Amino acid sequence: MILMNDWINNKLLPPIMKFVNTKAITSLKNGMLVSLPFIMSGSIFLLLSAFPFAPIANWMKATGLIPYWTQAYNASFGVVAIFAVVGIAYTWVKDDGFEPLPAGMTALVSFFLIMRPTTAVMNGTKTVVSASQAPTMLTGFIDRTWLGGQGMIAAIIVGLLTGWIYSWFIKNHVTIKLPDQVPPAVAESFVALIPSFVIITGWLIVYILFDATAHTTMTQWIYQTIQTPLQGMTDSFGGVLIISLLIPFFWFFGIHGAVIVGGIMGPILGANSLSNAAIFKAHGVVTAANGGHIAVSSLLDQFGTVTGSGITIGLVFFMAFFAKSAQMKSIGRLSFVPGLFNINEPVLFGVPVVMNPILILPFMFMPAISMGSTYWLIKLGVIPYFTGVQVPWTTPPVISGLLVGGWKMMIWQAIVLVLSFFVYWPFVHKQDQILYGQEQVAADKEAHIKEAEAAATTEHATSN
Repeated sequence: MILMNDWINNKLLPPIMKFVNTKAITSLKNGMLVSLPFIMSGSIFLLLSAFPFAPIANWMKATGLIPYWTQAYNASFGVVAIFAVVGIAYTWVKDDGFEPLPAGMTALVSFFLIMRPTTAVMNGTKTVVSASQAPTMLTGFIDRTWLGGQGMIAAIIVGLLTGWIYSWFIKNHVTIKLPDQVPPAVAESFVALIPSFVIITGWLIVYILFDATAHTTMTQWIYQTIQTPLQGMTDSFGGVLIISLLIPFFWFFGIHGAVIVGGIMGPILGANSLSNAAIFKAHGVVTAANGGHIAVSSLLDQFGTVTGSGITIGLVFFMAFFAKSAQMKSIGRLSFVPGLFNINEPVLFGVPVVMNPILILPFMFMPAISMGSTYWLIKLGVIPYFTGVQVPWTTPPVISGLLVGGWKMMIWQAIVLVLSFFVYWPFVHKQDQILYGQEQVAADKEAHIKEAEAAATTEHATSN
């Protein structure tokens, strides 16, 4: 165990942490956070536009409210790639210490530049403009298809490259420097002029090359050759198991596994979620037949890290209500309410779970059991696909299950939480026995010391 720990700390973790802390991954992770408020807000309107309870859904349809909910969804969740491309470039340049807004706007222009309309225009079942005609006939039109999940990887690439190139120009002073007497707002706009012009020209050349050689756009090409295979890889049972095991694996050594794995896999799982959301909006239901994905952000959030990494609510419940040792009982009671809001650092470091060989098995395999079984239950049609609705990570379990997948998902999530108690029980029971024994030995030792002190005091008083 010591040799393995040394190997992981000295050989495995340094290159991983070096990669995770690179400017690209940091900008990607923090830049994507910009989109979260709009994803959460849009999820509410998505849920309203295809409400799972028929009487309410029929009432909203009869009163004409659904088009308004759809409008709000389209303007927020439906264009999340815009927030991503701006946020990533903005974060990169901000971290370098420069004025970030012009970089974000440059990235946005670049993102619009490399795409063109590709979606057929329909009037009911009749095609008004075909997909092949769209690029030439729909001039002056931005196709929303590429502003959501399908354009996410392209948005990430454009955001990263734009942020990097923009910062390079500023660092090397390849800018227009105006006298100090010029108002700052005017001066900043001229600072951005050269890098923005060069970057936009570069992306225009990219657009021309793809159009001339492949008769497509960079956005379409990335979606077909990079994003779709990546989404397929994560959307497999093997991919789900790897994700479920990696997070507790890193946490066992005190490294925030959710941050590491989420930073790398988050964009792909997010793209899958956006795809499901678009399907749910269009059809009112997500299935395999209409292209639904199983491995989405909600699978990880609601069945991989629900109540905290390792799904530790079963561990906390045992400690709070069944433990004999004072240490586990006190930590369990203090951690129970935070656990209901998916916060479990007090457990991980207080028990501790980190570097604890007794608890490593349930800590690693409970998420794998949860995510793996959920994968197959969705695959076999026992529970529905995730709708693409996303909720804040602090949303309590069971409520979150209802919001992201309906009542069947809610019931299954509750079953998983109960199951976690039985998975952790034999291991935490052993840990509790060890701690209780140590406490008893310490208590007996303290009692003997007090008896000896009392006897010495009595003997001293008698002799006097």
